[in-house]
Amino acid sequence: MKQSLHLRLGQQLTMTPQLQQAIKLLQMSTLDLQQEIQQALESNMMLEISEDENTIVQVADAAPEKKIENSDTHTSEGSQTDIPEELPIDSSWDDIYESVMESGNSSSEAIEFETQRCKTSTLLDHLLWQLEISRFSERDHAIAMAIIDAINENGYLSSSPEEIFQGLQNQLDDLDFDEVNAILHRIQHFDPSGIAAIDLSDCLRLQLQQLPESTPYRQEALAVVSHYLKLLATHEQEKLMRRLGVTEWQLDEIVALIRTLDPKPGAKIQDSDSEYVIPDVYVTKQNDKWQVNLNPDIAPKLRINPFYSALIKRADNSKDNACMKDHLQEAKWFIKSLHSRNDTLLRVARSIVEKQTAFLEHGSIAMKPMVLRDIAEELELHESTISRVTTQKFMHTPNGIFEFKYFFSSHVSTEEGGECSSIAIRAFIKELIGNENLARPLSDKKIADFLQAKGINVARRTIAKYREAMSISSSSQRKRIL
Repeated sequence: MKQSLHLRLGQQLTMTPQLQQAIKLLQMSTLDLQQEIQQALESNMMLEISEDENTIVQVADAAPEKKIENSDTHTSEGSQTDIPEELPIDSSWDDIYESVMESGNSSSEAIEFETQRCKTSTLLDHLLWQLEISRFSERDHAIAMAIIDAINENGYLSSSPEEIFQGLQNQLDDLDFDEVNAILHRIQHFDPSGIAAIDLSDCLRLQLQQLPESTPYRQEALAVVSHYLKLLATHEQEKLMRRLGVTEWQLDEIVALIRTLDPKPGAKIQDSDSEYVIPDVYVTKQNDKWQVNLNPDIAPKLRINPFYSALIKRADNSKDNACMKDHLQEAKWFIKSLHSRNDTLLRVARSIVEKQTAFLEHGSIAMKPMVLRDIAEELELHESTISRVTTQKFMHTPNGIFEFKYFFSSHVSTEEGGECSSIAIRAFIKELIGNENLARPLSDKKIADFLQAKGINVARRTIAKYREAMSISSSSQRKRIL
C-alpha cells in the first residue's frame, strides 16, 4: 500500500460540556433541579444566592439606630436587642434568655413539626402492637409471628394455614395443625375486623360474626357470604330469594348489610407517605386572557459572588488564580443553562396553553388532539427537546395540576373531517357511565353509538380499550339489580 495525504471537509456535531449541562438541567424535575443547584452552591465558590437589595439596605440603615437605643429595651417578641456584657451573680443564661426559645416556637409550628416527622404506621406494626399487649406463650408467640408475616397489605393471608404449618414444623417440636389453627382464630379477632382471612368469603364472614347477634338479617347475610357469594356477584336475585326463603324487600336489607363490610380491611390501616407535586408554572386568567408564569419558588436566584470574582487577576497564572477562573467560568455556564431551561420551559408552557384554551375553559371534554411535533414546529425546536421539557414538569391550572405530557394525546376522526382527542373521548365515556342507569348499564356498543351521534367515529373495541384503561368494569359487572 502506498501512503498518501488527503484533505477532507466535513461537519460534525460535538457535545460540549456546556451543551451536556444544558440538556441535563432541561430534563430534570423540580426536586432534582433543587438538589443540583444545592450541589453547585456547595462545590463552586463563585456561586451564591441572590438576595433582595432592599432588604440589605433596610438592615444597614437600621443597625446604627439599635446602638443608640438602650440595651434594656425589648422587641415586640419580648427578647432583648443587645446581649449584656455582665450578668448578676445569682442568674444564668437560661433565666435571662428563656423567653427567646419560647417565643420562637409557637404551638402551630410544633404541631407541624410533629406531623411532618411522624413515623408512617403500617398494618404490620398495628398487628405486632396488638400481639405484644396480648397474652401469648413463647411457643404461641412464634406461631402468631409466622401468621402475621403472611398477611398482605389488604389484610389477607398470602399463604394458606397448611403452608404456614409446614414452615413451622422445622422450628417447633411436636407441632400440631390444630395449634396453628387456634392461633389463627385468635389473630382473626384482632383489629381491624376481618383480618387474616383466607379469601373474600372468609373476610366478610369474620366481620359479620363480630357484629352483635341482635343485628337484623345477620344470619341471612352469613349464609350469603358463606355459600351464595357467586350468586350475589352475578346479581341473580331470583335464585338468592329462593335459596334464602326471603322476599325482595328482605333481600335488599341483607345486601345493604353486606355492603357495609370492608372487603380490604388492611388497606385502611396501611398509610403511605404523602407525595407532593411542585408545579413548574402557574396558569391564571387575567382580563379574559390566560397568563403563564414560572413558579418563583422552584429554584433560588443565583449570581456571581462579587467578592471572589474581584480577586481574580487577569495576568496572574498561579494555581489559585487559575482555579478561581475555572470556577467563575463554570458558574457563568451554570447560570446561563438555568436561564435557558426556564426560557424553554416557559415557551413550551405558553404554547400548550394557547392550543388547549378550550380545556382550561370547559375541562377534559374540550381537550384538543396534540402531538410533540405541533409544539416543536411552532417553537422551531427538536421533538426530543420538547419531550425532555414535558417530562416530569407540572402545570398548575384552575382545573388542577397536570403534567405537561397530559396535554398530548392521539386523535380520532369526526364526521365533519375534524379530529377529537382521546382524552376528550375518555371524558365522554366517563360522563356517560357516571349518569347511566345501574339496572341497565350502557354497553360498549351503546357508548359507541352515542359518540357516533355526536359525530365522533369510535369503534366498539376502542371504547373497550379506553374503558379498561380507566379501570371501569364491563356493563355486566356494573349491573346493579339488588
